[in-house]
Amino acid sequence: MTIAERATPYLPRHSARTARRPLSPTVAFTGAALAFGSLYLAAGAPTPLLVLFQRQWGFAPSMLTVAFAAYAFALLAALLVAGSLSDHVGRRPVLIGALLVELVSMVMFVFAPNLGWVIAARVVQGLATGAASSAFTASLLELAPPRHRRWGSLIGSVAPAGGLGLGALLTGVAVQFTHSANVIVFSTLTVIMAIGAVVLYLSAETSARRPGALGSLVPRVTVPHPARREFAAAVPVHLSAWMMAGLFMGLGPTIVRGVFHLDSGLLNGATAFLAPGAAAVAGIVTGRFHGRRATVLGSAGVLTGTLVVAAGIAAGLLPVVWLGAIVSGLGFGASFGGALRLVGPHAQPHQRGGLFAAVFLVAYLSFGLPLIIAGQSVVSVGLLPTVLAYSAIAVLIAATGLLTQLRLRRTDAVLA
Repeated sequence: MTIAERATPYLPRHSARTARRPLSPTVAFTGAALAFGSLYLAAGAPTPLLVLFQRQWGFAPSMLTVAFAAYAFALLAALLVAGSLSDHVGRRPVLIGALLVELVSMVMFVFAPNLGWVIAARVVQGLATGAASSAFTASLLELAPPRHRRWGSLIGSVAPAGGLGLGALLTGVAVQFTHSANVIVFSTLTVIMAIGAVVLYLSAETSARRPGALGSLVPRVTVPHPARREFAAAVPVHLSAWMMAGLFMGLGPTIVRGVFHLDSGLLNGATAFLAPGAAAVAGIVTGRFHGRRATVLGSAGVLTGTLVVAAGIAAGLLPVVWLGAIVSGLGFGASFGGALRLVGPHAQPHQRGGLFAAVFLVAYLSFGLPLIIAGQSVVSVGLLPTVLAYSAIAVLIAATGLLTQLRLRRTDAVLA
């Protein structure tokens, strides 16, 4: 049974407030999916812009990774504090509040006069996304109409990677062909998020209120006991996949310019897009695969793709790097979606927010911490050695994840 099949059905509350402005399950689900995707479009958008800001404001290259990773660390803080809040107060209050905070960050980006403002905007953006991520993931499962039930888990696993990549690509196009990329990108995202907030406001609540909201704000990670085996087995899978996503999103433009001596907003955006874009495609294609099969195939893809990326960088061949990005991205999408389907059914509906918070905690710690260490290492040991060492570590972790999943597949076969 998949995570989608275990999802709580769409059950609108029959209060006077919601009865006056009901939305159909399809409209509510579509609006929530649009708003969820826009959060990650906004998260990926600054990647090509940071290089542009560096030229304008003249800050050190290592600050690129600081500016990017500030988002990940703020997201982690929000996950720890508010990751399971929606299990107690309902999905809508958390989601609408997070989108309003995200709108503040969009305004900050538009009017940012220096790097300090950009980093502050990234922090605000990370707080909003962290507060919303697990609630959105659970909400999509619960809002999905019966005939589209599997799309709930599919969008929950595809939107983070696909949004990051598409945001970087579209911003790269804007940087290349316009003189107001910053204003165009973040003004458009502001409109999308505002629409999403309105749709959520008009949608019915899908999670009953439960006591303990204040207690849920105490920082902790909640993994239900039945889910712990699958959760632990997925840690190296997530770690290697999100490390490579962080490499392309945080250091991609620096690699294009520093290793291949190319300076193009379009190339920067395209290079950052390939891995997460491929991940989104893989998540859709493998969405019907059994969770274990998808996770095994995905882990192998991340391992192979990382080796190809390292070879391309060492040889100075950008097309080889692009090929490796696609392969590792395909692995990312398959493994992340598969791991969600494996762990999700082991949680009760009221535990999903906390469980998904734990999953995203591992993902974004893997996304941000190695990246900021790499950014500082570039200053001391150089770009090429740093990237090759980063890739080697990712290969070792991916191999560990693959071996763990293969062992569990054998165990599953014996028990069956």
